[in-house]
Amino acid sequence: MLGASLNKVSNYFKSRWRSSWNYSLWALLIFPLSPFLGAVTIGFVSLITWLKQSRKINRRPLNWGFALLSLLLIVSAGFADDKTAAFLGLFNLLPFFLLFVAHSALIQTFVQLRQMSWVFVIGSIPVVVLGLGQLFLGWSLKLEILWVVLNWTIAPGGNPPGRIASFFLHANTFAAYLTIVFILSLGLWLEQWAWGMGHWGWGIEKKQRRDLFNNSPSSPTSHSPLPTPHSPFPFIFLTVAVITNFITLIFTNSRNGWTIAIFACLAYALYLGWRILVGGVAAIVSSVLLAAFAPSPVAQIFRRIVPAFFWARLNDDMYPDRPVALMRKTQWEFAWSLAKEHPWTGWGLRSFSGLYKAQTQIPLGHPHNLFLMLSAETGFPSTFLFCALLGWILITGIQLLRKPKYIKTEDRLIYFSYLLAFVGWVLLNTVDVTLFDFRLNVISWLVLAAICGVLHRYNEQDRFTSGSN
Repeated sequence: MLGASLNKVSNYFKSRWRSSWNYSLWALLIFPLSPFLGAVTIGFVSLITWLKQSRKINRRPLNWGFALLSLLLIVSAGFADDKTAAFLGLFNLLPFFLLFVAHSALIQTFVQLRQMSWVFVIGSIPVVVLGLGQLFLGWSLKLEILWVVLNWTIAPGGNPPGRIASFFLHANTFAAYLTIVFILSLGLWLEQWAWGMGHWGWGIEKKQRRDLFNNSPSSPTSHSPLPTPHSPFPFIFLTVAVITNFITLIFTNSRNGWTIAIFACLAYALYLGWRILVGGVAAIVSSVLLAAFAPSPVAQIFRRIVPAFFWARLNDDMYPDRPVALMRKTQWEFAWSLAKEHPWTGWGLRSFSGLYKAQTQIPLGHPHNLFLMLSAETGFPSTFLFCALLGWILITGIQLLRKPKYIKTEDRLIYFSYLLAFVGWVLLNTVDVTLFDFRLNVISWLVLAAICGVLHRYNEQDRFTSGSN
């Protein structure tokens, strides 16, 4: 009786798999505003995907790697001094591994990559508008419905004061979110610009362009009502979104966000062969860096041109009395010393804060470097495995991008944008830790899942083709 009931439930879930991706998109759309509702929906989608594609998921070696990593993290928590805190810290990692594995089976096409990018961009608009109002109009808000269903808190003037944070707890976290959205929105904008200009810029003839345009994955389908390139509205909307996101990113006053956004612009320009733009951006960046770090006589020349808002933030003149314990170099050195003391299993997840406070008398949530934090809290073996898995995703993703027989010309840019967002996420985590914000953590793992989903699909096709030959 129980077995029959479970089979009915399983069959129901499997029958809903076809529409599960649409549910996931809706969840991502509301996710910045209501993480709870978005998380419940995404969890439901992950469950359906696991039930439908469990065999495929279990056969993938990359998933074995994440299973081994999960085991190492659990063992590390078992050796921690504060086991309760360590096992609670697992919730910042293990559920997201499951989300990644499920969505890497769910996401298989470039259509889905475009859809997800559009949803990220559209979902960012209300968050950005409220953030700008927070800083420039003094908006404040405290709205709570059933504690977790809806919880909006906006501090007037930003957090820290003078820096946009919007719904996020800190301006740096908001900057990390904006950086990922900016990279993906810029990729969409470049696609729309190419279609609007009537050429791809890679030597495709008019007839070929028309054929690609008519069969474009960006075109609306019965399952995904997205904007069509025939209308100028998508390009106009993306132009406004890209500019607004970038302006908001500037006023988060995050050096990390600024650097990675500029890096992304240079990467796109290099990828598309826009050498003049590369030179222009390089000249602007060089001027800012000289204003911030050059010897005084040279710096004074460039400070007449470059606003102090930029160079004073870069060289920390804006915050001259910062305690040594709040400097990243100090935090990194302490995390490295902890890692060397317990190299195999670490001190346990969520242990850094208490140890650092005991040493410096200053409360600090993390050492502003994900990889050093994992080394100190979970040990070198699990950290090396984590880095190896990320490295495999990046390297094989780049290899796929370089294979023209697998990826059509019109699909390369969108895949490149996800690889670039992934690189941006890695760079962010060398100077910060994005693990502790639920929204940012979900978005980051979905970007990785999108890369892997397409990668798995083409690897499986390649094996099938090789086997048939």
